[in-house]
Amino acid sequence: MGRTKEDHVDRILAQWRRERPELDVEPMGIFGRLKRLTTHIGREVDAVLLKYGLSSSAFDVLATLRRSGFPYRLSPGELLGMTMVSSGTMTNRIDQLEKAGFVERLFNPEDRRSVLIALTEKGLATVEEAVGAHVANQQRLTCNLTAEDKADLDRLLRKFLSEFE
Repeated sequence: MGRTKEDHVDRILAQWRRERPELDVEPMGIFGRLKRLTTHIGREVDAVLLKYGLSSSAFDVLATLRRSGFPYRLSPGELLGMTMVSSGTMTNRIDQLEKAGFVERLFNPEDRRSVLIALTEKGLATVEEAVGAHVANQQRLTCNLTAEDKADLDRLLRKFLSEFE
């Protein structure tokens, strides 16, 4: 296998090794690459979702409702538990999605004191199209990795993430 070309992070690490040779900067390379990848991937994902009038955070809520299965409704608490945001942030997202006509608040038939957040027809149609484009974009973004590369990367990221979750 050929060696990958030097990247921006390699140049930063070389500078630190020159200036502070006593420091083990190997983890800096990992974190630097993860951060740079997150930035690049975020831009690419946002560009696709914007075509559907969605931000990444709006898409996250709509996709969570969609993958919950028919009838595509969850309590605000369930939505909160499936995302990584505060309750105030989730309330704001729901408010914005409701104003845009993507979701509606319904009385919970099992407890009239609470509400459920449900996809509207517009929300369902939008997320159906957007998720297809999103998955195609993810395929495009990982096309330079072999199936083995993807499996290795997924395994390593899962192992790394497990320390935090």
